[in-house]
Amino acid sequence: MPPTANNTGDIVLEARSIVKTFPGVRALDRVDFELKRSEIHALVGENGAGKSTLIHILAGVHQPDSGQIRLDGSAVSFPDPHSAAAAGIAVVFQELSLVPGLSVAENIFAHRQPAGRLNLIDRKRLYEDTEKILRLFELKIDPRRQLGNLSTDEQQVMEILKAVSQNPGVLILDEPTSSLAGAQVKRLFGILKDLKAHGLSVIYISHHLPEVFEVADRITVLRDGKHVDTCLVEDVTEQDLVRKMVGREIVDMYGRRTKQPGRECFRVESAARGHDFRDITFSVRFGEIVGIAGLSGAGRTELARGIFGVEPFETGRMFLNNQPVEIRSPWQAINSRIGYLTEDRKEQGLFLEMTVRENCVAPSLRCFVNRLGLMDEKAITDFAEVNRARLSIVTPSVKQQVGNLSGGNQQKVLLSMWMGIQPLLLIVDEPTRGVDVGAKSEIYRLLRELAAQGVGIIMISSDLPEILGLSDRILVIRNGRLVGEFTAETATEENVIACASEVSLPGNNNLS
Repeated sequence: MPPTANNTGDIVLEARSIVKTFPGVRALDRVDFELKRSEIHALVGENGAGKSTLIHILAGVHQPDSGQIRLDGSAVSFPDPHSAAAAGIAVVFQELSLVPGLSVAENIFAHRQPAGRLNLIDRKRLYEDTEKILRLFELKIDPRRQLGNLSTDEQQVMEILKAVSQNPGVLILDEPTSSLAGAQVKRLFGILKDLKAHGLSVIYISHHLPEVFEVADRITVLRDGKHVDTCLVEDVTEQDLVRKMVGREIVDMYGRRTKQPGRECFRVESAARGHDFRDITFSVRFGEIVGIAGLSGAGRTELARGIFGVEPFETGRMFLNNQPVEIRSPWQAINSRIGYLTEDRKEQGLFLEMTVRENCVAPSLRCFVNRLGLMDEKAITDFAEVNRARLSIVTPSVKQQVGNLSGGNQQKVLLSMWMGIQPLLLIVDEPTRGVDVGAKSEIYRLLRELAAQGVGIIMISSDLPEILGLSDRILVIRNGRLVGEFTAETATEENVIACASEVSLPGNNNLS
């Protein structure tokens, strides 16, 4: 059933009966969608529901097999992204389109630099225009600074500002807050509401449902490539949305501990590396999930990379299963049965050009060598199929290229990679970033299952409900130091945030 009009404004962008098929998959099946002027319209659904395909069609990246797109009441066709941009549609995709070797200003105004006499770039005006855009986020960043020197969250902001600087009529944001800190998210919402008041229309895609309820006017739900519902945000609850998205009720999202943690699995003592972190000491028991919380840049990921040997400690000691262990490379970590699910699955975790089965066994290839010293292809396929079923990986075949899977299914493949080493310790860094609610519940279930089997787990997450819901203990890192520790019973969002941001509250278990 097509979305119904309401009184929030006239329709600026409309998609009717859109069909798009890829080999073996009907990504969109007669999907209807409409966006009103001065509206923020959220588009939600599980990974693979068709959200990305729809916005790729609206942005001219893909062409529909059938159906019609109308802009301001007139039928349009966008043969390429340039045509969509020229029509006033700006898109911020999940994958950044920036050039690290260019400056901030050159990235924000790429292909649109102001020109002066002789058609040369007017550098003075370029930097002035960039400073005006940066002030939207209250950022004090030199426009001349090389973009590659910015943090991941700062680069995400630059991508958004690049789109906003085009003065579009329609702005499409695909998971825009995936790398942003809390203050930046609030600032983004303020900017969107200001732009909306000046006539901008926004399509907002996010797996973080609280964000949807905070910023959106209406919500459209897709499931399995079909339009399920469109409703006003005040007419639906978060649980209603989850039910519509996954087609079933999800209860007890985070699960419960089924066994008590055992003896010590892993311990790090007095770990330090440069300005990243110093004097870090903590332990993890077998079967325990230890959450590590902190603000962006606090040193959480740097600590994980140190443990895994990507960027080894300068000083400090580690013990695994009560034995001292020296890890100076990821290969040594893997040989010690330590796994690390990286926060950036595409750049640092997966082999996107390889298949699901090849990724599943990448860290544990030597376990699949037969007596003749050759790879046991059947054993590899069998192992991949077991993980496909265990993690509910949606793919036509384990021989499918990982780069063709949805984000949530890629994340499940990344997690399955570490099953082959039978880890004693598993570090998971932002395990559900960019993952829908259904896939989240499956990842949480597997982490609980691994803990019940005795695996020690270190979980780094910027999602506080996730940290609170899964962790047996929570450690807080601030400015590279361990400053707080909470049990599952004593931790609250308020006291964890207060500890991470150096705010004193009565009863805070602050170590600093």
